Amino acid sequence: MATESFDFKSADGHQLSGRLDLPDGSPRAFALFAHCFTCTKQSIAAVRIARSLTQRGIAVLRFDFTGLGESEGDFADSTFSGNVRDLIGAVQEMARQNMAPKLLIGHSLGGAAVLAAAGDLPSVTAVAVIGAPFDVQHVKAQFGEGLATLMDQGEATVDLGGRPFNMRRSFIDDLEKHDQKSRIAQLHRALLILHSPIDQTVGAENAGAIFQAAKHPKSYVSLADADHLLTRPSDAAYAADVIAAWASRYLGNDQELAEEMPTDQVVVEETGGGKFQVVVKAAGTRFIADEPVSAGGLGSGPAPFDILAAALGACTTMTLRMYAQQKGWPVDHLRVSVAHQKDKDQSPPDLFTRAITIAGDVDDAQRARMIEIAEKCPVHKTLTNGARIATAEARQS
Repeated sequence: MATESFDFKSADGHQLSGRLDLPDGSPRAFALFAHCFTCTKQSIAAVRIARSLTQRGIAVLRFDFTGLGESEGDFADSTFSGNVRDLIGAVQEMARQNMAPKLLIGHSLGGAAVLAAAGDLPSVTAVAVIGAPFDVQHVKAQFGEGLATLMDQGEATVDLGGRPFNMRRSFIDDLEKHDQKSRIAQLHRALLILHSPIDQTVGAENAGAIFQAAKHPKSYVSLADADHLLTRPSDAAYAADVIAAWASRYLGNDQELAEEMPTDQVVVEETGGGKFQVVVKAAGTRFIADEPVSAGGLGSGPAPFDILAAALGACTTMTLRMYAQQKGWPVDHLRVSVAHQKDKDQSPPDLFTRAITIAGDVDDAQRARMIEIAEKCPVHKTLTNGARIATAEARQS
């Protein structure tokens, strides 16, 4: 993967700062991410969701709205209508560069913005919103006690998310111009709604209202115990995986992507991100591998020994499932956890510890036999017996 600058002029004449995250190889599609109110293109959700989508072959543009991050303009002059114009301008610039996005993703008020804009953007076939309000006037709740001062004086410094922002009444007045219910009903795009049931900033009832207003095809996915900003990396990664899997139905080029992926080998290639990050292509899919931050990496994916441990765990689970089916044993669920440690004073120095959980109505003798069978898994045998490795240089054509 690579990240490039993507700056463009807004409809209001401001230079807006963007970053275009590109996958390894030719993008199968392009997407645009609109960040949350007072956030930037560098928010946890924006960065992690963009990176996860690039792993699926989707290029993503994330940019700063007017007056935020590295974009020009005064945030005090911003309005929701202005945000929508910024978003449309970003899509138009992408189209001018032959990158017209098929997928729009919006977080919080950015989600409301993509719902407002998508119906007028012919290239867009799918829209995903995360923690989005149904009515844009919901954002007034974020102004707290400062709202009364703002309305009375026309301009005030208000606390938004723990940071002071100078705002003008024009922002509040503009909110009344937008009929999101009508826009959602006339969206005519595939819609995915992601929302946490414990969202304390934008309540989950907003997701229900959006879902009710939308026409099919529409989908709703709960983000379990995630917070509004998706500050836990695992929550942002989960949202990205769901969006990528869902959007694949509406983005096209599935056959082109399949043709790019190896079927008879595993290919690992540097992405250019950090010191060690690589993309792994195998069995028609791809994922990122990396070293942890403590070792000088970005911590953006499993480390090589994690992948090796995963291979042992996966092979063990599959072997046990096959054996249980052959025996007709009532094994309901299998779980294998694998840890790796290295002790230079031991021979061999590498130790993999494997813990197997067997759920189901199986007796002690059957459980003991399954633990024995675990050592029959092919990866276990390869690790214990050793393997031959032949290495040669692959000449570039």
